[in-house]
Amino acid sequence: MQHIHILMVDDHPIIIEGYQNTLMATKRDDQTLVIDTANTCDAANLLMERAADERPYDVCFFDISLPPSSDGKITSGEDLAKIAKNILPNAKIIILTMFNESYRIHSIVKEINPDGFLIKSDLTSSELAEAFHHILVDPPYYSSTVSNFLNKSIINEIYVDEVNRKILHLLAQGMKTRSLPEHINLSMSAIEKRKKQLKLLFSISDGKDESLIMEARKKGFL
Repeated sequence: MQHIHILMVDDHPIIIEGYQNTLMATKRDDQTLVIDTANTCDAANLLMERAADERPYDVCFFDISLPPSSDGKITSGEDLAKIAKNILPNAKIIILTMFNESYRIHSIVKEINPDGFLIKSDLTSSELAEAFHHILVDPPYYSSTVSNFLNKSIINEIYVDEVNRKILHLLAQGMKTRSLPEHINLSMSAIEKRKKQLKLLFSISDGKDESLIMEARKKGFL
């Protein structure tokens, strides 16, 4: 009997219920699925730390858009996936998201290199089941939208690293630039330089932080 220990993270309980029902209905007879669920970054992080000490997860499903952790250090499913790769090195990582923006998809693939990457608007019960069984045996599995974007070469590819994402996140929360060095281990001039690069990357012509945040949100980075 194959025991598969699974973590599912999504801030909408009804979506998790749908995933659970699909996997339980389509599992093989020789498989036993043990599924833990979390709706927040804090809850997911706690479950992962516990699993790392006791029985590591075999598969982790992460939604990208999640409310940040209470200390503000974990801002998304992307951050959770990075933690999982570190403390649960053998776990298969599956990213699920509503974002279907090519830049965002490229960024996630570069930063996480997930074993599965599914766009929710592509997703049917049969595709989720197919993806799950495929990933257990022969990862990766990318849904059609992801595959299409990755197959197209993007000339001006936007790649936003972890520090730049944190700058965007803090600015979006209304933090002033002068306060950023308190939360990011960089000098003010280094932060200003990164902000300039971000504005170039996102083609912000008016130079305003508000325009940068709006464009980053539109492209799925917030």
